[in-house]
Amino acid sequence: MILVIVSLMFNVTGLYDIKIDHCNATRGGKKRFSFWASMKGKRFLSVPVLTVLLLMVFLYYTSIFVFLHDWLGLQTSPGSLNASIFSLLASFSLFSFFTCVLTDPGHVPSSYVPDLEFSKDNAEGRKCDKCFAYKPPRTHHCRVCRRCILKMDHHCLWINNCVGYWNYKAFFVFVLYATIASLYSTVIFISYLLQKDWEHVKGSSVMIFYVLYGMMVLALTVTLLTLFGWHVYLILHNMTTIEYYEGKRAKWLAMKSGQSHRHPFNVGAYKNITLTLGPNMLKWLCPAAVSHLKDGVSFPTLRDNS
Repeated sequence: MILVIVSLMFNVTGLYDIKIDHCNATRGGKKRFSFWASMKGKRFLSVPVLTVLLLMVFLYYTSIFVFLHDWLGLQTSPGSLNASIFSLLASFSLFSFFTCVLTDPGHVPSSYVPDLEFSKDNAEGRKCDKCFAYKPPRTHHCRVCRRCILKMDHHCLWINNCVGYWNYKAFFVFVLYATIASLYSTVIFISYLLQKDWEHVKGSSVMIFYVLYGMMVLALTVTLLTLFGWHVYLILHNMTTIEYYEGKRAKWLAMKSGQSHRHPFNVGAYKNITLTLGPNMLKWLCPAAVSHLKDGVSFPTLRDNS
């Protein structure tokens, strides 16, 4: 597991071997990233991030070297196959997590000026009252990061970073892999319990460990399933978490005035998916495959399709 962590760290640094320059970016510019710039921000030194890493290592170790080893044996074909699959899931989860933490969610280019048509028709075409700069559509100011974030979804405590335009896909893919790994871990644990000889366990402190471990894995699995389902819904409707709650208020206000409200960026389920995950289905589950992303300051709308 340690070798996997080290190798993935070097993979991440190799993937983004260029300096951050969001402030000088132009509308057609590519995303730029610096591993060392992120490390200067001490994102990995936060307690929540270290907690997630320790939890992943703990679940990996107990699932394979405790429960799977006693259930099937790591030297058997079924045991080694399950260990390999689970290790692969753990590696994908870890890589996606690193990508979430290390990827800048998106700065507003210093040269950005809203289109005249947009600034007239949309109230978001205005200046941020904290940054004193123009905000592109779907951009919000993060009080934790103290700057505006392109297509901000939320500030995530567990990655010590905002989830925004450039790292939302990595965040979603991480939640997906973590959910599958958590379900897999639960299946291994339950299968181990079903074949356990309880005559030698009853009344021992081991029972307390089993109960606490089961509660933890169950709570983690339910939480991840809920989070995954929530973000599937958001992707299908091309919404961010902020936009969902803004939309609820907008619908309520529209109903009061006898009007209707539709989310302007919902351009159809499949198109919504490709805007987030990319047009190539083979790259949907790769957190670093974001070449389909553009500038993060303009987005297709219902008006474009009409």
